[in-house]
Amino acid sequence: MSQVLTLELSDEVYAALQQEAKVAGVSLAELVATSIEQQYGSLRREKLQTETEKEAVRKRFRSHAGTINPRYATGADNKSIDADLVRAYTNTF
Repeated sequence: MSQVLTLELSDEVYAALQQEAKVAGVSLAELVATSIEQQYGSLRREKLQTETEKEAVRKRFRSHAGTINPRYATGADNKSIDADLVRAYTNTF
């Protein structure tokens, strides 16, 4: 489906677009329509994403949860946090 849009442009803008269309070998209408579609086409594609596609993205994202294993016990008590901070701040890289 397409719609017709009438634009009012200044003479300078019209001349610049007309010259650009001539260089590109397309009509002025085609140049303007293509430019607008390129700029806003990504918005349309995002809206057209189906619920199935969205769920697939969510599953891929969730599959990363819990995949990091630091190979050592991490504690949430203050003593172990303080010890980690001391090691980090006294380490001369």
